[in-house]
Amino acid sequence: MRIVVTNCNTTQEMTEEIVRGARAAAGPGTTVLGLTPAWGPESAEGWLDSYLSATAVIDLLRTYEGPSYDAVVMAGFGEHGREGVRELVDVPVVDITEAAAHLACLLGRRYGVVTTLERSCGQIEDSLELAGVGRNCAAVVGTGLGVLDLGDADRAEAAFLTAGERAREAGAEVLVLGCAGMTGLQRVVGEKLGLPVVDGVGAAVKLAEALVALELTTSRSGSYAKPVPKRRTWGAPAERAVTVPDNERHEPS
Repeated sequence: MRIVVTNCNTTQEMTEEIVRGARAAAGPGTTVLGLTPAWGPESAEGWLDSYLSATAVIDLLRTYEGPSYDAVVMAGFGEHGREGVRELVDVPVVDITEAAAHLACLLGRRYGVVTTLERSCGQIEDSLELAGVGRNCAAVVGTGLGVLDLGDADRAEAAFLTAGERAREAGAEVLVLGCAGMTGLQRVVGEKLGLPVVDGVGAAVKLAEALVALELTTSRSGSYAKPVPKRRTWGAPAERAVTVPDNERHEPS
């Protein structure tokens, strides 16, 4: 089977790191193809980035012309877009946020999420609630590191250990890596903290494989029915497109 893994940002190096983790988790006979959006944020940190990222990922899959695939793994922890992608494609769609939380619930009564910046915590909490696994979450704790800071392995491990201790003190019996860029940390920090640590990328790949093997895919009855047929304009018409600096503020007239 072939699984497409979508990065939520435009940083190709992160896509490559995510794909390495996905391939390490994949079983024999599974091919992993990583996709990077052509536009959007270089890292997703906050509501604006998340909504922009969601649209970019949907557009990426909408315009995809590569080899056919059997499942999609969305590798953006707490990011938006999973519901839209489920409407769009005709194969199982597994979000790493949901996947990690569901597996964590099989390992302990309460789990904790260790993520990047504190500003992402509320967004992750909302995503877990929407997925129906929020009640089992003891805490979502930020490390204070930005997504692009995770390339410094020693710094990331130290920050994760500190945040992991806080999550354990809050009642977490299992920890979840709250960013796809943290893939690979689970073994070393799990041993040092004495807790199971779930990597969302690996969890999502294994669940995607299971859904495909069981010949299960998204229900079209109700919530995830195919989009209503209508004219949709993707992107602003050229004559109306205006480039505005990110930090320029416009007051209403």
